Amino acid sequence: MTNINREFLTTLLKTPSPSSDEVLIQKKWINYVQDFADEIRTDDAGNAIGVLNPNASFKVLLAGHCDEIALVINRIDEEGFLHFDKMGGINPKAAVGMKVTVLGYNESVTGVIGVNAQHHGGLKNDFGLEDLFIDCGYKTKGEAEAFVQIGDLAVYKTDPEILSGRYIAGRGLDNRTGAFIVAEVLKRLSQKEIPVGVYAASTVNEETNMGGAYFAAAGLEPTMAIACDVTFATDYPGVNKNKHGDVRLEGGPVLAKGAPINRKINKLLENAAKKLKMDVQYELTPRMTGTDADKMRLTGRGVPVSLVSLPLRYMHSPVETASFKDIEEEIELLVTMISELTGEESLNPLK
Repeated sequence: MTNINREFLTTLLKTPSPSSDEVLIQKKWINYVQDFADEIRTDDAGNAIGVLNPNASFKVLLAGHCDEIALVINRIDEEGFLHFDKMGGINPKAAVGMKVTVLGYNESVTGVIGVNAQHHGGLKNDFGLEDLFIDCGYKTKGEAEAFVQIGDLAVYKTDPEILSGRYIAGRGLDNRTGAFIVAEVLKRLSQKEIPVGVYAASTVNEETNMGGAYFAAAGLEPTMAIACDVTFATDYPGVNKNKHGDVRLEGGPVLAKGAPINRKINKLLENAAKKLKMDVQYELTPRMTGTDADKMRLTGRGVPVSLVSLPLRYMHSPVETASFKDIEEEIELLVTMISELTGEESLNPLK
């Protein structure tokens, strides 16, 4: 990956993008994509969409959600401590002892998630978010309310780290890596002559309700859609591979197989992988994928969908970890597959 690509990825990962408040990251995404897209579209959900060949009748929608899990302030007590609920899949055990940035209505402030000292009994084994709190150094409720109000959001205060030159670790790789990937696919396709329309969408709200994906697909009525998300890597100690499958970093992009997935799109992806001599991995999604693909599929008259995922360690923690090699290969796979399209393909499994 080039230095400028890593710089853009790092910019996305450093930008707070809690589900329901993605405006700042979307502005940065648009600023990058507008240099090579034929046009930029937005919608009332907050999606940002870069378009190539907007007049083509065969339309490919790529969706990578830009929102991250977050904390939402639900109470400020008399001593100025902030209590919170989850905005997305927060793991209480991963939150203990973390620094956070509270995106206050007045200004952003730093806090720490306090924990009862082990000398005083520590946390009970079955603790939940209601047992945790944020300490920003305030002494009273009134002092806190000068900066923070109910409904304000907070994210873990971490910066991305490079591990051994091959992996990237940090918060919110799920799924700002997907927003990055769809932008890079569009950039590389902009340098090719292709007969189909391509719509790279940085979608919102996936971690909470997937509403952004619904808005995007309903508004565009694509011929086909591919969700670009992350999936659970199982290549680290303590994971039961018999139960959760064998998915590895640097094992290649992961294709989903299951009832929601259009087999013809998967075949196109597999053919592209063979052309590139690239390994792919598989995951099972028997009923639902748990990604933007589920909402896109059920818009309009129905949209054939597939899911291409990036292997990710330590999902929904402050240290999610992915491989640069897998990111690059997913970009190459999608660029190659879309470049091979003629615009005459039928995705009807009976034809």
